[in-house]
Amino acid sequence: MSTPALHLAADHLAVGQSAVSQLAAEDLTVFGVDPWWLVVIKAVFCFAFLVVTVLIAIVWERKVVAWMQLRIGPNRHGPWGMLQSLADGVKLALKEDLVVTASDKVVFILAPVISAIPAFLAVAVIPFGPADHEISIFGTRTTMQLTDLPVAMLYILAAASVGIYGIVLAGWASGSTYPLLGGVRSAAQMVSYEIAMGLSFAAVFIYSGSMSTSAIVDAQTHTWFVCLLPVSFVIYVISMVGETNRAPFDLPEAEGELVGGFNTEYSSLKFAMFMLAEYINMVTVSAVASILFLGGWRAPWPISTFWAGANHGWWPLLWMIVKIQLLLFFFIWLRGTLPRLRYDQFMKLGWKVLIPVSLVWLVMVATFRALRNKGYSFGTDVLYVGGAVVVLLLLSIVWDMLRKREEPPAAAAEQPAFDPMAGGFPVPPLPGQQLPPVPRRRSRTPESVPALKGADEDA
Repeated sequence: MSTPALHLAADHLAVGQSAVSQLAAEDLTVFGVDPWWLVVIKAVFCFAFLVVTVLIAIVWERKVVAWMQLRIGPNRHGPWGMLQSLADGVKLALKEDLVVTASDKVVFILAPVISAIPAFLAVAVIPFGPADHEISIFGTRTTMQLTDLPVAMLYILAAASVGIYGIVLAGWASGSTYPLLGGVRSAAQMVSYEIAMGLSFAAVFIYSGSMSTSAIVDAQTHTWFVCLLPVSFVIYVISMVGETNRAPFDLPEAEGELVGGFNTEYSSLKFAMFMLAEYINMVTVSAVASILFLGGWRAPWPISTFWAGANHGWWPLLWMIVKIQLLLFFFIWLRGTLPRLRYDQFMKLGWKVLIPVSLVWLVMVATFRALRNKGYSFGTDVLYVGGAVVVLLLLSIVWDMLRKREEPPAAAAEQPAFDPMAGGFPVPPLPGQQLPPVPRRRSRTPESVPALKGADEDA
């Protein structure tokens, strides 16, 4: 090997060692020092927090959608119907558990398990408070987080990606057409929207300088990233709705098209596990949005200015729960407001809008961050202005893509006549084609038939 090649290899090795040492230099020494019984308590808390939040979210969703649609909503089980989700869980547990004869029985049974377990794993790295042993549990000082990793955000992405396999395998193992279509849609949906989601994460990594969840929250001490990186926030919010298969992006289920999609053949507890995984994923992505863009466990700006203890003790847990609940309300608001997108619109939004905008925005963020590191003070100001412009541009593109366009009269007149029976059996018209007017016999009422009207007058 020549001397320049040796120098080049040595430079690459030095860069790699520098990256590894920088990654290892993350200040995570406060984690991994808890006794085993405290780790168990934290793990049980994370599990109970997710389950209780899901029970509340189900009732809240039904109540909010009923309020939007001028209905009463659940009002029978428990006070004000608050035990409706618990009653639904008992009902599902008591239903007959069916396994389709033509299915791959092993995969058919494992699919809901594969979908539910990764949904619980992501909460392990979610910080509910500062990482400096501010709280005491049974006399032991500890952090309000189960654990943290230098690559915690990649861990969350990996857990979310594994959960999609449960949906895909459920559709394939059912041995039916509609579940298979739902599983294929879910796979395409995951590929399309995780790219945009990962690019929105990258902008946060650039400004925080870390992939650790606790370090990202610490980087937002003065300014939340929703103000500094608004485009990344908008892209992540759209991507998290698509990632969780929620309306208007619930195409893997699509009751009007696929009966129930990937879970059509499921019943009893296996169906309940799919629903549990969906709502837990909603909680997880809401918690991630809070960590990345909304300051995590930090109190909102007006409260933190006049209350010095708002970010200390057990209070950060309250702010984190409030932010998660507000984002869950956003999920419910979308479901009660927007109709389901067509599949081509959904793919167009992901590949032709979100990913190109994410790439352009990421280049802008990297450029402004480099200017700031070089000492130029106008980098942040330009980022604020550029972020607002790109957000407006993104919203205008989405609006222009989704709004209903009316064909001009001249163009409509040039369309050839459509004969639904041309092939020997009736077919629906393609986009742009119009059905011929249906011939109707004349009304036989006296007001529309002059002869009958005159006869009535003579009589």
